[in-house]
Amino acid sequence: MYGKILIAYFSASPSRRTEQVAHKIVDVIGGDLYEIVPAVPYTEDDLNWNDSKSRSSMEMRDPQSRPAIAGEPLDLAPYQVIFVGFPIWWYVAPHIINTFLESYDLTGKIVVPFATSGGSAMGQTTTHLRPSAEGALMKEGRRFDMGETPMAINSWIAALGI
Repeated sequence: MYGKILIAYFSASPSRRTEQVAHKIVDVIGGDLYEIVPAVPYTEDDLNWNDSKSRSSMEMRDPQSRPAIAGEPLDLAPYQVIFVGFPIWWYVAPHIINTFLESYDLTGKIVVPFATSGGSAMGQTTTHLRPSAEGALMKEGRRFDMGETPMAINSWIAALGI
């Protein structure tokens, strides 16, 4: 690893699975942790993917949807590597991840997506995120299970070549 590292994550469900994986990554490689918090928090009803009128369903049907993020923007200037974590929603990253990436000048930075899911693979998630990370080198992402060991995380990071 080189340069300063940021591990940014969005974790909406009550289980906070993505947050748990983000903490495991920090334990393995260090870096600063940042939670991507929506300006309007998601309720359990908002996250009901079985309801076509739920907030998450409507956002994911609209490719232009960019949910607002709470708080002040980060200063990303000191960071060389940015890990971005999220749950898989409808086989891709939630659109709030596009909001996060599009909010910054990522020129020359390395962006590494990671995800959690109840069963979906990463699929084309990384490909769909690349246009939102203009100027960055986006590495291929990985989906993590809850039982990931520090050794597995370390092996994945070593394979990234960063």
